[in-house]
Amino acid sequence: MHAAPLTVAALAFDAPYLQRALVEVLLLAVLAGVLGAWIVLRRLAFYTHAVGTATFPGLVVAGAWGVAPQLTALAAALGFGAGLERLSRSRRLDVGAATGLLLVAALAGGVVLASDVYEAGAGVDRLLFGTLIGLSERDLWLTAAAVAAALAAHAAMHRAWLAGGFDPGSARALGVPVAAADRVLLAAVAVAVVVSLDAVGALLVAVVLVVPAATVRLLVGDVRTLQLGSAALAAAEGVVALLVADTLDVGPGPVMAVLGGVVFALVAAARRGGA
Repeated sequence: MHAAPLTVAALAFDAPYLQRALVEVLLLAVLAGVLGAWIVLRRLAFYTHAVGTATFPGLVVAGAWGVAPQLTALAAALGFGAGLERLSRSRRLDVGAATGLLLVAALAGGVVLASDVYEAGAGVDRLLFGTLIGLSERDLWLTAAAVAAALAAHAAMHRAWLAGGFDPGSARALGVPVAAADRVLLAAVAVAVVVSLDAVGALLVAVVLVVPAATVRLLVGDVRTLQLGSAALAAAEGVVALLVADTLDVGPGPVMAVLGGVVFALVAAARRGGA
């Protein structure tokens, strides 16, 4: 009785470009679980969105310099993260204000470069808006490497991330390397954002790395369950979005955004109704 739906789903992913998209979705789901939980718990949602948008200057210069856009985007993202970490450590500027300030500076620099210095090509548009169905094998390997790095960072730093998030002053007094752990977390999120650019674009990266974790956070409290639930939800939403996008001939990224928003709204409404 259940063979027909499974057969239809298998046939839907028979095309090589959809198979690559499916692998990418599942890899990104792991990032959504491992890092998305920390993004939500450490209140880094705005930073995650901002660091994706802040890659714009790097994307503009990539074509003119003849280098891979992921490389220049990573340099811009890491620079953004380093600048934010430096400003936030000064304690003279709120983290949100510092993020907004650096984001405006990055966008202004990107606009100047695109309009007056270099000619922004189609590759910039692709990385701003993403294309899950246009991925290459290299994109998959880059995402797989980012997943391995995120897992390693989580294994090494999760206790410091947890302590720094709840009581950084006491954690420092106990010898926990809070500052170094925070730098690793910001860098890991920046790397995850960069490898997500080809799939969903800089403007929709929060759909993968933030929205699933924010949805699951409404229901669970402990880190491990939040990570597993976020990964499962991100994978489910990604697969459904691919099927819908391929059927309707629309972009998977926007479908994922709509689907993620609807699921979040439904869970929030159900939780409010049951409270």
